[in-house]
Amino acid sequence: MSQVIALVDDDRNILTSVSIALQQEGFVTRVYSDPALALRAISDSPPDLGVFDIKMPGMDGMELLRRVREFSTIPVIFLTSKDDELDEALGLAMGADDYISKPFSQRLLIARIRALLRRQELARGEAVATDEEEAPLLERGRLTMDPARHKVRWDGKDVSLTVTEFLILESLAQRPGVVKTRNQLLDVAYNDDVYVDDRTIDSHIKRIRRKFRSAAPEFDAIETLYGVGYRFDEQ
Repeated sequence: MSQVIALVDDDRNILTSVSIALQQEGFVTRVYSDPALALRAISDSPPDLGVFDIKMPGMDGMELLRRVREFSTIPVIFLTSKDDELDEALGLAMGADDYISKPFSQRLLIARIRALLRRQELARGEAVATDEEEAPLLERGRLTMDPARHKVRWDGKDVSLTVTEFLILESLAQRPGVVKTRNQLLDVAYNDDVYVDDRTIDSHIKRIRRKFRSAAPEFDAIETLYGVGYRFDEQ
């Protein structure tokens, strides 16, 4: 089945050209020039991935992402203004999985989309079938992670994480008590051709903690070692 990409941009020329390019690559596209309409459509029928422009009238891309993250963990790529580092940092901090600066190459965008969808498939155990057994559960005290189904639980309660958040937590939980630097976690969370400040990891950790504390207010399993990095405390 073809994967569905939601494109949200107030520039109809970009919507048309990107949509045609993606369709030629075998994707199904849904295009929206109105972010509010896009939000309703994504809520009713989530796509496999979203590409959101940041600067749009009415509801900007960051607000759209914030609202989408209330009900969905679909991967999201932001389209940002050229060299606007503030947009990039804020977007990643809010839970975007990648960003591309305008003007951009459609070939680059398609490559990023494929890479992110591939990461999602691997995280969910949906990659091309082999004779190998699916990834086993990762159980660390009160934490249970199911890489094959992209499921996370704390004390039996479901916690919804994005692909990037899942990869960061999985890296920490694989070796409880071992400190992971920000750069090590960046290597896990992002492709080599994505350049982000290492402090972006801090924002992702805050989001992970906030989500777990919604399920368990006393959650403190991720420990900060100031000036060094983070480690998972098996409880």
